[in-house]
Amino acid sequence: MDIKKVFNSFPHAIRGLSLVSKERNMRVHIIAVVVVTIAGILLSISLIEWIAIFICFSLVMSLETVNTVLEDICNKLRDDLGLSYDSTKNARDLAAGAVLISAIFSVNVAILIFLPKILDLFS
Repeated sequence: MDIKKVFNSFPHAIRGLSLVSKERNMRVHIIAVVVVTIAGILLSISLIEWIAIFICFSLVMSLETVNTVLEDICNKLRDDLGLSYDSTKNARDLAAGAVLISAIFSVNVAILIFLPKILDLFS
C-alpha cells in the first residue's frame, strides 16, 4: 500500500464532507448530534451508551451522505440523458428510506438511553 496515495485522498474526503455539510438534511443531523452530545455529557451516559450513540451518528450521517451521492447521480442522469424525475424516483426513495430507517433506529436508541436518566431526574 502506498501511504502517499492514502494521504493524497484526504483532501478529496474533506471536500466531500464540506459538500454534504451544506445539505439541509445533513444540517438537521448535525444539530441532532450536537444536542444529543450535550445531553450525553449533562446526563453522564456510560461508555457503552456513548458507543451506541456514536454508532447511530455515523450510521445516519453516512447514509445521508450516500443518499446525497445518489441524488447527485440521478440529477446528472436526468440532465445528461433527458430522463424524467419519475425514472429515478425509486432509487431516490429507496436511499431516502434507508436514511429514515437509520434515523428511527437512532431515535429509539436515544430513547432507551436518555428516557430512564430523565425520569430519574424527576423521581
